[in-house]
Amino acid sequence: MTEYAAAYQGAPGAFSEDAARAFVGATAALLPCWKFEDVFLAVESGRAAYGVLPIENTLAGSVQTSYDLLAERSLTIVGETVHRISHALLAPRGSQVAMLRQVLSHPVALAQCEGFFRRHAQLEPVPVYDTAGAVERVVREGRPEQGAIASRRAADVYGADVLAEAIEDHPENYTRFLLITTPARAAEAAAPPRAAAAGHKTSLVFLMANRPGALVECLGHFASRGVDLAKIESRPLRGRPFEYVFYLDLIGDAGEARVAEALAALAGSTAMLRILGSYPRDAGTSAARVRPGT
Repeated sequence: MTEYAAAYQGAPGAFSEDAARAFVGATAALLPCWKFEDVFLAVESGRAAYGVLPIENTLAGSVQTSYDLLAERSLTIVGETVHRISHALLAPRGSQVAMLRQVLSHPVALAQCEGFFRRHAQLEPVPVYDTAGAVERVVREGRPEQGAIASRRAADVYGADVLAEAIEDHPENYTRFLLITTPARAAEAAAPPRAAAAGHKTSLVFLMANRPGALVECLGHFASRGVDLAKIESRPLRGRPFEYVFYLDLIGDAGEARVAEALAALAGSTAMLRILGSYPRDAGTSAARVRPGT
């Protein structure tokens, strides 16, 4: 029997926890995990029904570990949600910005606040595994010279003071999260109807022969059928130096005739093709929902 509705990487108060609650509901039982791989293990073992992964950020770019795990493991994408990310400077009660010398946070969060560190040259950015975990640590240790960068909500979770808000480099800071589950459960996910206004997205990964024109040939299967491509990403193929797999997001459902035709043609042009999932697009709010316990 499944114990948790969803697993996510990070500590309570992390941005991934907010995304998980957007997917499965505010009162659902969630499982915080140390690493992204632990999220996959929790879903594969049945300990959690779903997993939540950050896949890309508008300032920091793609989350490469998430891409690699999607290709290596057998879970299926069933939803996405896009969240506005706003960072706050948090510290133990009674601390002030002038007292701080170190600021702890996830490396991606630190990278999104480079301007803040340039304006406060006395602050040393210290990378740790998680934003909310950084807050828990600085509050627990109680050192007035240490602060953390995390969400405003993390201050409430751990009892920290908020010393500054909205310290990210650009206000248009968004992270896209994916909802993943086992193939067997994917058909049971309670998502909006196929005719949802935002439409659907399909994600896939493929490997092609290293020859002139191979990528043009592969992408041409979509162009000739009028299938819009939302993103393409290349990643090194582990164990085969200087060879690459390609991840592709397209607009449309794999069951649509023109998309299905393009995918069938692509299969003939590639050495490996795997559909990672077809799922409702997020048009700016949480577009995919599942019921706890499904």
